[in-house]
Amino acid sequence: MVLKKIKSPFLRYTLLAALALVLFFFVFILSIYWGAWGKVPNKEELSDFQYQRASEVYTADSVLIGKFYLYDRQPIAFEAIPEHLRNALVSIEDERFYDHSGIDYQSLGRVAVKTILMQDQSAGGGSTLTQQLAKNLYPRRDRKKTNIVVDKIKEMVIASRLEEIYTKEEILTHYLNTVSFGDNTFGIESASLKFFNKPAKNLNVEEGAVLVGMLKATYGYNPRIFPERSLERRNLVLQAMANNNHLSNEEKDSLTDKPLKLDYRDFDNNAGLAPYFREEVRKQLLKWNAKQKEEGHDYNIYTSGLKVYTTLDYNMQFWAEEAMREHMQSLQGSFEKSYGKNAPWRTNKKLIEKVVKQSGIYQKLKKQGLEHGQIIDSLSKKKQMVLTDWEGEKTVQASSIDSITHYMKFLNTGSLALDPKTGAVKTWIGGIDFEHFKFDHVAQSKRQVGSTFKPIVYTTALETGILPCTYFSAEEVAYENLKGWSPSNSGKKDETYLNYSMEEALSHSVNTVAVKVLEKAGISNVLTMAKNMGIFSKLPEQPSLALGTGEIYLNELAGAYASYVNDGRAVLPYLIEKITDKKDSVLMEFKPKRARKTAFSEETRQIMIEMMKGTIDRGTASRIRSTYKLNNAIAGKTGTTQNNKDAWFVAITPKLVHVTWVGLDHHEIGFKSTSLGQGANAALPIFAKWMQEMNKHPYYNEITKAQFERPNPAILEMLDCEPVKRDGFFKRLFKNPDKKKTKKFRKGN
Repeated sequence: MVLKKIKSPFLRYTLLAALALVLFFFVFILSIYWGAWGKVPNKEELSDFQYQRASEVYTADSVLIGKFYLYDRQPIAFEAIPEHLRNALVSIEDERFYDHSGIDYQSLGRVAVKTILMQDQSAGGGSTLTQQLAKNLYPRRDRKKTNIVVDKIKEMVIASRLEEIYTKEEILTHYLNTVSFGDNTFGIESASLKFFNKPAKNLNVEEGAVLVGMLKATYGYNPRIFPERSLERRNLVLQAMANNNHLSNEEKDSLTDKPLKLDYRDFDNNAGLAPYFREEVRKQLLKWNAKQKEEGHDYNIYTSGLKVYTTLDYNMQFWAEEAMREHMQSLQGSFEKSYGKNAPWRTNKKLIEKVVKQSGIYQKLKKQGLEHGQIIDSLSKKKQMVLTDWEGEKTVQASSIDSITHYMKFLNTGSLALDPKTGAVKTWIGGIDFEHFKFDHVAQSKRQVGSTFKPIVYTTALETGILPCTYFSAEEVAYENLKGWSPSNSGKKDETYLNYSMEEALSHSVNTVAVKVLEKAGISNVLTMAKNMGIFSKLPEQPSLALGTGEIYLNELAGAYASYVNDGRAVLPYLIEKITDKKDSVLMEFKPKRARKTAFSEETRQIMIEMMKGTIDRGTASRIRSTYKLNNAIAGKTGTTQNNKDAWFVAITPKLVHVTWVGLDHHEIGFKSTSLGQGANAALPIFAKWMQEMNKHPYYNEITKAQFERPNPAILEMLDCEPVKRDGFFKRLFKNPDKKKTKKFRKGN
């Protein structure tokens, strides 16, 4: 009726068009509301959404050292968010947050006028924090411009529903727990830990302003990448806080003058403290998770927000890594210098070809169907790449083969420290650099252990009734029934007429005596003893066993040595104390696993400790005292394998057992000389430098100042003998020093 009264056809049709357009938009909005353009979550769904939470890994002293996640997020409660941070957020992002009901029509109108009529592209989008929360919870899947209107309206619908369900405080909390800070980091808690190494509740005003300022452009205002831009943005946030009466002008000016200070921590799996340890924790978690699923529990180590409390000591691990890096850098320089221009990674073509063929890139090209020649041609092409050494990263022109040979020359290491009473791991170093050398030399590598196996031989001998002051000739023997095998001793000392007590032979690692002790004790008895001490790797039933030709895992060896300060019982090294859910309710606790039976007597245990003290005080590890000036109570054993391929050092203290291995991943390459590659030179310094640092800190006095118990007087009496005896006149008279003695090795007990 109204339209009929309008006489002007133009005006009538214009009004009809306007009404049709309004009707169209009304129907369009209704269609979005009803889900014609994709489902819009209802109130029930919005009231029960769940965050994907990162699982956290903590040291025994409650330091967060790592996370496992798809999205790095650690949700926190409203009370844990500082008031100044909430004020900063509202001031810069949504000044009318407490006045609107999810959609700020006043702001939308202002943006529309500026954008459409005034063509001001910097006017912003007019989205409220509630709308931004809607976008965080239900990210836009399609980035096409044609869908922007649909997405915006969806977000407005969701925002209105969120405002009906949640209080303003809850909306702020959900927003700050879901918003992205870039680098796959979500939520204020994770961002605070990453950029300032502190929980959000401990952020000060200027730090909170930095993080809030990032939200406009997480990359462009990233304080690590663009500190100047971040500083400008922070100050803009502080100004907005002052404009909204959350800061006085004096406070704002004072904070604006402060420099930008970060304490950045990246929870990248390749970086940070104890990466090899964290990877082993992850593997064990996956096994635990699989068992939990079998029992009907639905946990996910990447999304369930589990908390994993480990046995690791933060400071001990930090100092262990520092000691390792300092020593290995120096040793690497000496190692390369010893080979010079004729190094095998430069001149040994067969070895280089073997290593290239074993490389991942070679195997990948082979699977693609390329022939060997084609692969080599491809891998020989020079290109710009980054190579890493102990000096840092260098950008060079090199081929893939150059890269492979570059990394094959690096010495590697593995070390482990544990509590010998429980097996709780205190430090764990699986290699020199997790990013470039993923292989873990603690849990994955079986290497010949050299002379570190000798204590097991001597322990067996004592248990079979051989007294510690029994003397064995150091004379070299060729064993006829072993194809003339003739173990010899290192060094140039003439030992033809010398006889060593067991203590002296062990402390100076005399090979010829170790084989004779094994012969007398019996190979089968030694193998049984090794098993009782927690060595489960298959060992060779051969006389060379005495020299450590058996291949053993490093953590196995540590558990076995623990028996010497654990009442004769071996332990199984363990890493995880307990696993809790996101609310800290305990899901699983892990108890120490010790051998039920003692492997040897208390008398033998005390004798062995005294004998291995000799290794430290006057034997092959005496530089512990002379060079590193350590006065701690320490027993131990060095080890070096044939051709200087592996260097070992095991240290026993009353409260700790520490095992170190150093060598190359490629077994074909060893140290150029024994003086460089022996355990006392290549492996021992890592322990020594670590213990030096431990001694500086009174907090660890309980460990560093602990003393071995005083041995029974009868034990000291049993050890009271001359360390070396020389053959008598007549024995020397009838012994030809130029002729090697021959005999058959007695394999029976």
